[in-house]
Amino acid sequence: MNPEKTAVCRIGNYHVTSGTRLLINLSKIHLDQNVWLDPRLFQPERFLTTHKNVDVRGQSFEFIPFGSGRRICPGISLALQVTQLTLAHLIHGFEITAPSDEPLDMGESSGITNMKITPLEVFLTPRLHLKLYENVD
Repeated sequence: MNPEKTAVCRIGNYHVTSGTRLLINLSKIHLDQNVWLDPRLFQPERFLTTHKNVDVRGQSFEFIPFGSGRRICPGISLALQVTQLTLAHLIHGFEITAPSDEPLDMGESSGITNMKITPLEVFLTPRLHLKLYENVD
């Protein structure tokens, strides 16, 4: 057995005994008010201004959506590229509107995975002529 994994250690003010399994609460880290101004608000622009140096690839420990270290998600590069490509295709191809003029409810449930409390409902209206969306053989 690796002695580094079984040694007694100290984390902050806590004494951790040998053999303890330590689980990290990423949701709590991601909602830390000492790091994030209004952490529960959906503000993606914060990564263009105040937190532009945050690295999602596991180097900035205030935001680690893909994990870190030896257990980091092996598909991180693919996920980041495919997400940008998919979003770009949706924004280019469709006009996206909400069924009402009310702001979207971005509330989420707590658990192992965060799910929206209310389903997201949007209307997708094609920007281009419908013939351009058909499959061409």
